[in-house]
Amino acid sequence: MSALPTRVGVLGGGRMGVGIAHAFLVKGAGAVVVERDPAAAATAGERLERNLLASVERGVLDNFDVALERTTLSSSIEDLAGCDLVVEAVPEDLDLKAEMLAAAEGVIDAGAALATNTSSLSIDAIASRLSRPQRFIGLHFFNPVPASSLVEIVVGEGTEDSLVADARGWVEGIGKTPIVVADAPGFASSRLGVFLALEAMRMVEEGVASAEDIDAAMELGYKHPSGPLRTTDIVGLDVRLHIAEYLASQLGERFAPPQILRDKVAAGDLGRKTGKGFYDW
Repeated sequence: MSALPTRVGVLGGGRMGVGIAHAFLVKGAGAVVVERDPAAAATAGERLERNLLASVERGVLDNFDVALERTTLSSSIEDLAGCDLVVEAVPEDLDLKAEMLAAAEGVIDAGAALATNTSSLSIDAIASRLSRPQRFIGLHFFNPVPASSLVEIVVGEGTEDSLVADARGWVEGIGKTPIVVADAPGFASSRLGVFLALEAMRMVEEGVASAEDIDAAMELGYKHPSGPLRTTDIVGLDVRLHIAEYLASQLGERFAPPQILRDKVAAGDLGRKTGKGFYDW
């Protein structure tokens, strides 16, 4: 198993970015979380502190203060200098992700690794805008990161074999299970998860059953920890719509978003983050 990186950078301090930083901090690595401005960095810090305190309460983390000492919150990409691994966790926009990763590449050492947390975008398309594509890989964490046991490692055409091996070790080192997939639209997890969710939405749209009963069918009948519609609310309906549109453009009409999804997003019903989606939160 590869040793954990000594210092991990995370681009983006939202729920996913903070969750990724938290996963490495709990296992003893240092973390640098970079946000767009000081106010956003402060908000990310508050979120991270809550996660760490919860880990102390669960007995997963021994010393809250020590973990905080290993944490840097910043609005400057320059603070990523010295990181062994930088994981990008900004919104699902290829241009934005490529821009942020290229900026990070400019300040880290040549031997350091870059990763994207994208759930569906092409690793190779992002890699084409980097100077060292061989040191770039996909690390698709799942929400919520502290509770999820899976990380999808996505291998680009130019990704070094040694980086894939290191990534496996890092994932195992933070107590999660890696799966390795080739760069393809939606990879394995998003492709299957979105397909199931879209069909569940069509069933609601057609009056086949309620969201609650559809989810119960998958939770009780197939042992899914969370049904496809509740999971959509947690992920965000806007995120699911964006991914579905991308997959439809790449894989065909079977991934076309149903009208109910478009209508809810247009109405601002984005799921848990807005208080209403397929469920009331």
